[in-house]
Amino acid sequence: MASSAYSLSLNSSVRHSNRASPPRKNTFFTRVSNLPYNIFPKRSFLNCERGFGVVGVVKASIATADTKVARDHTDNEEGRILRVGIICGGPSAERGISLNSARSVLDHIQGGDLHVSCYYIDCNLKAYAISSAQVYSNTPADFDFKLESLAQGFKSLSDFAEYLATSVDIVFPVIHGRFGEDGGIQELLEKSNIPFVGTRSSECRKAFDKHGASLELDKLGFVTVPSFLVQGSEFEETGLSTWFAKYHLDTKQGKVVVKPTRAGSSIGVTVAYGVTDALAKANSIISEGIDDKVIVEIFLEGGSEFTTILLDVGSGLDCKPVALLPTEVELQSHGSVDSSEKDVIFNYRRKYLPTQQVAYHTPPRFPEDVIRHIREGASLLFQRLGLRDFARIDGWFLPPSAHTAYITGTKLGTSESGTIVFTDINLISGMEQTSFLFQQASKVGFSHSNILRTIIQRACLRFPDLLAYSMVSNSPLRKLKSSQSNKAFPQHQDRQKVFVIFGGDTSERQVSLMSGTNVWLNLQAFSDLEVIPCLLAPKNASNLNTDNKKLGVSSKTVWSLPYSVVLRHTTEEVLDACVEAIEPVRAALTSHLRSQVMDEIMEGLKKHAWFRGFDISDDLPKRYSLDQWIKEAKEVGATVFIAVHGGIGEDGTLQSMLEAEGVPHTGPGVIASKTCMDKVATSLALEHLTDNGVLTITKDVRRKEDLLKTPLHNIWRELTSKLQSETLCVKPARDGCSTGVARLRCGGDLAVYVKALESCLPRIPPNSLSKAHGMIEMPVPPPELLIFEPFIETDEIMFSSQLSAGNTRDLLWKGHSRWVEITVGVIGKRGSMRSLTPSITVKETGDILSLEEKFQGGTGINLTPPPLSIISNENLERCKRHIEVIANTLQLEGFSRIDAFVNVDSGEVLIIEVNTVPGMTPSTVLIHQALAEQPPMYPHRFFRTLLDLASERSL
Repeated sequence: MASSAYSLSLNSSVRHSNRASPPRKNTFFTRVSNLPYNIFPKRSFLNCERGFGVVGVVKASIATADTKVARDHTDNEEGRILRVGIICGGPSAERGISLNSARSVLDHIQGGDLHVSCYYIDCNLKAYAISSAQVYSNTPADFDFKLESLAQGFKSLSDFAEYLATSVDIVFPVIHGRFGEDGGIQELLEKSNIPFVGTRSSECRKAFDKHGASLELDKLGFVTVPSFLVQGSEFEETGLSTWFAKYHLDTKQGKVVVKPTRAGSSIGVTVAYGVTDALAKANSIISEGIDDKVIVEIFLEGGSEFTTILLDVGSGLDCKPVALLPTEVELQSHGSVDSSEKDVIFNYRRKYLPTQQVAYHTPPRFPEDVIRHIREGASLLFQRLGLRDFARIDGWFLPPSAHTAYITGTKLGTSESGTIVFTDINLISGMEQTSFLFQQASKVGFSHSNILRTIIQRACLRFPDLLAYSMVSNSPLRKLKSSQSNKAFPQHQDRQKVFVIFGGDTSERQVSLMSGTNVWLNLQAFSDLEVIPCLLAPKNASNLNTDNKKLGVSSKTVWSLPYSVVLRHTTEEVLDACVEAIEPVRAALTSHLRSQVMDEIMEGLKKHAWFRGFDISDDLPKRYSLDQWIKEAKEVGATVFIAVHGGIGEDGTLQSMLEAEGVPHTGPGVIASKTCMDKVATSLALEHLTDNGVLTITKDVRRKEDLLKTPLHNIWRELTSKLQSETLCVKPARDGCSTGVARLRCGGDLAVYVKALESCLPRIPPNSLSKAHGMIEMPVPPPELLIFEPFIETDEIMFSSQLSAGNTRDLLWKGHSRWVEITVGVIGKRGSMRSLTPSITVKETGDILSLEEKFQGGTGINLTPPPLSIISNENLERCKRHIEVIANTLQLEGFSRIDAFVNVDSGEVLIIEVNTVPGMTPSTVLIHQALAEQPPMYPHRFFRTLLDLASERSL
């Protein structure tokens, strides 16, 4: 075949309306019914921290004051401040992704030259003004629950738009799926002449509908995948059978993909076999309310999926898209794969959860001419569809060996090297911290902040009223360095060095990666810091049972990481990216392609004074032994921020090595770390504090080998007799993050648990025990010591998602036992640790938290502080004093998290465990507790406080 030229003319019609919004009175707020308490204390969050522009709103009445703050800044002598409104949420199943995106955008666009306000659209399309603090709520359920007491509702969407017209200069929509990418929010904004980032409503409608977009692509001459539209008609079986026959598919077992026409994030996408199965799955999507139209497509065999971000670098109404370096999505199968996963597709779980079943390669491992054709074709498509500012386009590369008999004639995307098929247009690409947008942007020199601000500033160019605004961040951009530079720790004498280390070998390593990435990105906000992310490399899968003591801990591998390599979902993927990056041929190709893209971007943006260049260098990762890395930290005077959960990061080993070299680090010292890692030692250290309101739980420690040798019915009888309880809790003696924790109700449950230990299972499947439960993640390798203790019965606190007669969502708590479970952060110097406000976690009635919610946003609904209906302020203060006694008795310092039960009538505390390296993910409960402080500590300030405590510590 002749090489594809992508040479169609690039005419595009662009509509533009000047903004004319007369001042209006904001009289359309409606008060949402209050819960019987407030999630945060009644205090003002109007804490505008210079340099970050953080302005939070707790009450809706404060939202108006929030706007006044922005206007006051607008008129000051420093120039006009751009007021940006972030709108998140929406009615689709992608709401959780939207909240993550909004949190990430908020983290990275803040600055003294920009004022951010936040808004939320719920499932019923009701709009709310929310505080920036509320964006850090961890799950959609948690978020909705807090709306009742914290947010300010609008009477209608038109009232909401009227308010925006006088309160913000430009809107940044981060609603994924329905109402965000289908033109809904865009049409609302257009009717009120409100500038916004992204594509206009009419173009969104065309591009978002997969069936309509496919027809449009076919008209434009692009290769498309044959599809059949299902709308729930009883006569569609005949038509689908004819379609199967047309493309030579077996009507009984022909393999197809079934997906909604108007849903993103691969929600509802499934594989089907034959006409009957395809129709059944299509109708299931319709009946579940995901979409009322479904398409059945040919399953693409033998190809590779890719995705590419496009950035519009044109001026005004001139569209000039540049495709960044595409990413190849490699789907893999590691170990045992669930039968439901036998057909490998890039589904929701693989997109957003830590999994070794997917790996990303940027740029793709395709022939260079294919990469060029992908970029050219995506840019042409961007223009032809009338897209704006930025977008993400997905597709497939099918090599000549792939089955492409359905492609006839000469189409755009066909070449001698294979066929390029564009399949999905994403109008508002995901913007979580490790999303494709940031992965690809960092490969061509953009930090998170730089790419987001560039997108916003580019959008402003389309609106004459906004041309006077020019965002100039207070933080200087980092200088680019040559691609030949191998020095991973550049010397900048005027900046404090910080090494953030994460990863490791434990089952908590993926959460560790999320924690470390979040800490590193937040500390980037400080211009006096030079923050280097570092991976404590995991063992190779083939060496999971290697005795590390033979090799020596000091010989463990640590990689210093360039910016783009960090942005991955698993530690294994980060490690693979390091190895790939230093391969000479691969490194040369990446550098070559990177330069091409950067030149194209610079050609479009160099004329704008607001674009100050790229700020991410293309350094290569550098490998150290742990011992060498610590010596490097000492040589450059670095402070180490420890984000390694479990293992050597939490048992005192890493702390001991750092302290031996005089390197300051976050968190407790050696003795406290060793004590807290061992749950038995923790109890022994605190057992004398009974008179101080601190209680401990009786424990029985058993060796794994004894459990495997002794008849289990004898062990069960011994345990229940000794612990005086018919229901037991089992947990590893030295592990955290709830790994390996299970409730055992009978000898049969013990047998299932011991069998999992014997078989080295990475997880116990849901509902394997006598009572229904979720997935139980297990430590790998299995722990040598296990703790058995009485299962502490507490009265379940639940959240009723149904509105009560008083139009409120209620907490349901019988309060019989008078004990509730809490988690609380402690912070400070050794001997003077103080307690943050404790949090109580509840769940929705009848709902079990999904894996998605756990990984993407913590767990459950966090009540911070606990409501007065559960515990009085007096007893809560007693609880906090007891928590501080625990912290200071254990010689904690810096920060830690204490999990316990509290008696709501006395404030007495029954200790569960102490985490000396607690989770620091974007929506961890510690963030909520820091935000409840007075004044509130936003994430960047919270992590900076922990870093300063480490730098000040005396070793």
